Amino acid sequence: MRTLVFLFLIGVAVAAPAAVELQGSFTQGGVVFGKTEPGAHVFQDGEELPVSPQGDFVIGFSREAKERSELVIELPDGGRERRELKVSGRDYDIQRIDGLPERKVTPKEEDQARIRADQAAVKKARARLDQRIDFLQGFMWPARGRITGVYGSQRILNGKPKWPHYGVDIAGPVGKPVRAPAAGIVTLVHPDMFYSGATLIMDHGHGLSSTFLHLHKILVREGQRVEKGQIVAQMGASGRVTGPHLDWRMNLRGKRVDPQLLVGPMKSE
Repeated sequence: MRTLVFLFLIGVAVAAPAAVELQGSFTQGGVVFGKTEPGAHVFQDGEELPVSPQGDFVIGFSREAKERSELVIELPDGGRERRELKVSGRDYDIQRIDGLPERKVTPKEEDQARIRADQAAVKKARARLDQRIDFLQGFMWPARGRITGVYGSQRILNGKPKWPHYGVDIAGPVGKPVRAPAAGIVTLVHPDMFYSGATLIMDHGHGLSSTFLHLHKILVREGQRVEKGQIVAQMGASGRVTGPHLDWRMNLRGKRVDPQLLVGPMKSE
């Protein structure tokens, strides 16, 4: 009997680990960090994802994500694991903002070329895809203040329904410091975009990026590496705004995700 018990305990000790570990927000706009075996290939809904040499990867869900997402792990030994992820839905607010300059709500024909150029520059900056895993150090609020806008809400500007809002708005005075929420590489510094004014984008690795809009002043340059907590800009009121604030957005390989789900409740200043 003692021999049988001993053999059973040995079996437990050497049991193979799970092919994948997941931690994050399984909801619309959520981000989930994964860990699998080095050398594995990972697919979400048929799309192959970047995987670090150590087996780290990140997945996300868009604002309109369906309630099921398929994750497939192809292991180096030929094994294969499939998981069906349940994605919870969310209710989104409707925000009405009046008093904006009409030209910022309905741009004139001569503004369209500038808007297209802005969009192309942002798309290029967010297209960076490398093996850095800065996102694993976790995220912090880039600024503290009253939250005046949240992810997913639809805005009605001067009575006209517009695209949903994909960031979190933090109110504060012009010049208030804006800090890097995590380490990364600066991929865009633009002094004055049509909608977003002074705009800064930084990449945290694997296509996960932060964008900061309506800035007063940008204190870093393109290509510069920044560390978590470093002051990178000043809050402002540039672009299409009704008052000074920071609009912080995050993108994951084309998916617009919710920054608030990565930082949790804001602590008082």
